[in-house]
Amino acid sequence: MGKMKNMDKPWEDDSVDHWKPEAFAQGDMAGPLLEESSFAVLFPAYREKYLREVWPQVTSALKEQGVACQLDLIEGSMTVSTTRKTWDPYIILKARDLIKLLARSVHLQQALKALQDDVFSDVIKVGGLCSNKERFVKRRDRLLGPNGSTLKAIEILTGCYMMVQGNTVAVMGPHRGLKQVRKLVEDCFRNYHPVYHIKAMMIKRELERDPTLQQESWDRFLPKFKKQNVQRKKAKGKARKEREYTPFPPAPTPRKVDLQLESGEYFLSDEQKRARKQEARDQKQAEASAASAAKRQARFVAPKEAAARPAAAKRKPAEERSAADLAATLRGKDAAGKKRRVRGGQGV
Repeated sequence: MGKMKNMDKPWEDDSVDHWKPEAFAQGDMAGPLLEESSFAVLFPAYREKYLREVWPQVTSALKEQGVACQLDLIEGSMTVSTTRKTWDPYIILKARDLIKLLARSVHLQQALKALQDDVFSDVIKVGGLCSNKERFVKRRDRLLGPNGSTLKAIEILTGCYMMVQGNTVAVMGPHRGLKQVRKLVEDCFRNYHPVYHIKAMMIKRELERDPTLQQESWDRFLPKFKKQNVQRKKAKGKARKEREYTPFPPAPTPRKVDLQLESGEYFLSDEQKRARKQEARDQKQAEASAASAAKRQARFVAPKEAAARPAAAKRKPAEERSAADLAATLRGKDAAGKKRRVRGGQGV
């Protein structure tokens, strides 16, 4: 066993990059696929008009890869399937990602990049991460940021394309970026602000440029944010009255049978009980009808008018003026009228 362990293994060669994606060209597959594989994705009703317009372009793009597609407007679904002309066995998964992105409001020109070998996609479901709807909308807006600035910063740092739509977040980019975005989005809806992740990613980008720190731990450089419980003011309620201390326990709550025994209802027959219930019901109904009738009659009652003041009180006694004062007032008015007429003639 030890001898086998120490033997050289051909796949453990440090000079070979096993993570490097190898190109797959047309003709590399020996023969056609033996079985047909297909995927179907439902789309919302508001995407029907757009999908109907761009579906010819989707069909031509998938036809180059040897994949058939179908748009069912009655059922509201998109279907992709392999054919005898399919030359890449993995392209069916890429086509499935393409129709997923189209269903989540991603533009066609951007969604077609999912067919490339170095571009991968992920649809993150965030609807169940927050139970309160108002809180969910606030945290989704927090992910977008003012005028989309937070979303743009995440796209630049991760190298991914993001589309926030409804209860999902569609992401396109490399594997590393997809992992970072998923972590960031899930933490955002768990009340962890995206700015903290953005700051950590910016520090990591600077540390990657330093070759001396490649073999060291970066924990001392990364910020550590602790959750703090902010003390909020408690709502002032009604002041509780202090009760006097008594060594005796409170009296037990009487049962329904005890109340019936006390009122005498327990000894009544079924007919008498029904008659009493009917009498109480009729009395309540009569009170309600009387109240509604009084309310209707109140509309026809004339409102109270304010008491009219006597005419003598309204009029103020005119001041007694002499004939000489009245003549002087009339002369002043006549002189003022003449001056206005002269000024008007000069202006003309």
